[in-house]
Amino acid sequence: MVADGSQLGQPYDFLLKVIVVGESGTGKSCLLHHFIHGNVKENATQTIGVEFASRLLRVGEKDLKLQLWDTAGQERFRSVTKSYYRGASACLLVYDITRRASFEPLEQWLSDARSLASSDLRVVVVGNKLDCQEDRQVSFQEARDWALQHKCQYMETSSLNGENVERPFVLACQSILSAIQSGNISPEKPGSGITYGDRGLRSVAVNSSTKNSKFTFTEVMPNGNRSGTVSLQTVKSRFDGCC
Repeated sequence: MVADGSQLGQPYDFLLKVIVVGESGTGKSCLLHHFIHGNVKENATQTIGVEFASRLLRVGEKDLKLQLWDTAGQERFRSVTKSYYRGASACLLVYDITRRASFEPLEQWLSDARSLASSDLRVVVVGNKLDCQEDRQVSFQEARDWALQHKCQYMETSSLNGENVERPFVLACQSILSAIQSGNISPEKPGSGITYGDRGLRSVAVNSSTKNSKFTFTEVMPNGNRSGTVSLQTVKSRFDGCC
């Protein structure tokens, strides 16, 4: 799995590490493939260990580069894949709506992710294979209630026909941008899973010349657009010795 080459080298505001976890056979790799390439993954095979890809995603007025880590769901790879959880800023927790056995272990997957990733980890529970409604074993209501109980967002998708494929990624990114806006997450914090891109660094460099500087962004929300501002602490030390 590789990134869309047409996006390589394009400027972005923030770099986010996103992990995709869940039981084997839930369609994680197919979901990522459709998100990156916009089409169905043919001849899909089980992921061995971990696969990596990246994609630029525009959310509001911000361009985000997502580092996407697709982890194997088989138990024998669990010790290896867990090492890739560290420093993740967002997690897609995927199960198959037609297979209850993939839903029941979500508690353990979530526990592992939260114990190893960023302390500010944003989690979206994803019920995949929405195109197989007639075979559903986990209701929308049950899964959404579980997600809310565990302070996660919820979305159902189909990696076959592409329905809602982008939404889990957008939801996670919106949550992260809102947390940056409110000051609850700082890209300066080690292990946050978020770093400034070239465009973001230029913005900080300009704004940091003024005390209590601010930046603005428009956040895409289900009910429309919302603008906001966030104060940035001076980051002079980042630019010491520059120019």
